[in-house]
Amino acid sequence: MLYRGSCHCGKISFQVEGDIAQVVSCNCSICQRRGHLLWFVPRERLTLLTPESDVSTYTFNTGRIKHQFCNVCGCGPYGEGVDPSGVAMAAVNVRCLENIELSGLKVVEYDGRSL
Repeated sequence: MLYRGSCHCGKISFQVEGDIAQVVSCNCSICQRRGHLLWFVPRERLTLLTPESDVSTYTFNTGRIKHQFCNVCGCGPYGEGVDPSGVAMAAVNVRCLENIELSGLKVVEYDGRSL
């Protein structure tokens, strides 16, 4: 399935392809504060529909995850990183996708705070 998403103001828009089997609710310092529900897909399945120059990046701790956000509205629609096998991944905040019924998603808790 093809999903469209964006930040709150629309400066960052994207589409992502795949089936949402589950989402992750992480309790790390940034995910908890932002309320993200993350869907992990290979990065190649996420296509920016706006210029990459519109995306701002925030990293912390080890710097392995690039938290992408809008410098206008502050919304964080996705992040980028590499999985343990070396595959480039996108962590899509499903709260930023259009036409998603959040109550129908399987949510898996992840203890990112203890890492």
